[in-house]
Amino acid sequence: MYGSHNGRFGTRGAGAVVIGAALLLAGCSSSGDGDTGSGGGGKNPAAIGQQPKGTDPYWVNPDGNAARQVARYTEDGDGKNAALVRKIARQPVGEWIGPDNPEAEAKGFTEAAAKADREALLVLYNIPHRDCGQFSKGGAADGNAYRSWLDGVAKGIGDRGATVILEPDAVLHLVDGCTPQKFHEERYDLLKGAVERLKQLPGTRVYLDAGNAGWHTPDALFRPLQQAGIDAADGFAVNVSNFQTTEVSKDFGKRLSAKVGDKPFVIDTSRNGKGPYTGGAPENSWCNPPGRALGETPTTSTGDELVDAYLWIKRPGESDGDCRGGPKAGAWWPEYALGLARSTT
Repeated sequence: MYGSHNGRFGTRGAGAVVIGAALLLAGCSSSGDGDTGSGGGGKNPAAIGQQPKGTDPYWVNPDGNAARQVARYTEDGDGKNAALVRKIARQPVGEWIGPDNPEAEAKGFTEAAAKADREALLVLYNIPHRDCGQFSKGGAADGNAYRSWLDGVAKGIGDRGATVILEPDAVLHLVDGCTPQKFHEERYDLLKGAVERLKQLPGTRVYLDAGNAGWHTPDALFRPLQQAGIDAADGFAVNVSNFQTTEVSKDFGKRLSAKVGDKPFVIDTSRNGKGPYTGGAPENSWCNPPGRALGETPTTSTGDELVDAYLWIKRPGESDGDCRGGPKAGAWWPEYALGLARSTT
């Protein structure tokens, strides 16, 4: 086990291919702020809208797992649970691009976001030998397959606005020895090439994943990040799918930033409201820990010039893996979503 294994990969797969067309045809990616799901007069009590653009420019997917769960609870007359899951559904979360149709998925998400006058938040997680064969194993078959997949993503984004979180764990698994040495050179080359390819796009920002404060130190990370292309990236991401508090993550990020040219960073606050789980075996603390809570809601108004945004990169309510009674990695788990929402003050 490794401290960052998180059941990262989403389960929407090919279903996301048509999301752009479906949302555009339905007209449900409105640019209006707020939603009509309070039960106070909206035509659809389960509808999900957008957050105010000034503080949160990222697109809220009105057809995400949480939004669909809100609709199911509403249809069943379960207003209490619908209100709890709405805490998740009404916030923008990362859209994890699947392996099979990258161009269509990236195009669908960015087109829907653009129609809503927002920016898409995308997560790319398809590096070969991903997750060292653990819960989220997989990835592209080889380097050439990855480059082709990445090119599809880039074509799908085009000139629309997007923020990309690039390959969670990919650098860290080089540092901790989880990824065999024979794959290191190729991975560095793929990551650097991905940064360069994505930065050719006029409206795309790229943040290279840099792990979390509980897993290695800035001293161990800065040279690998440089080798992976951090100089050409807009910054780096910390705490992706993890539970380190925002303050701890901010301190970690600032110490790392000082070693990589004062690059800014983003923090995943999706489930860090109560910090890491300290019960049970430490090696299992990352996997569906009980009693956790949602963290700060997504925003670009962080009050800190080095912190570009608080983001929900991991989608709250999706499983880390088949541990503690959870479904497979990335599968929607309504009971866990409810637990996160109930624990959030």
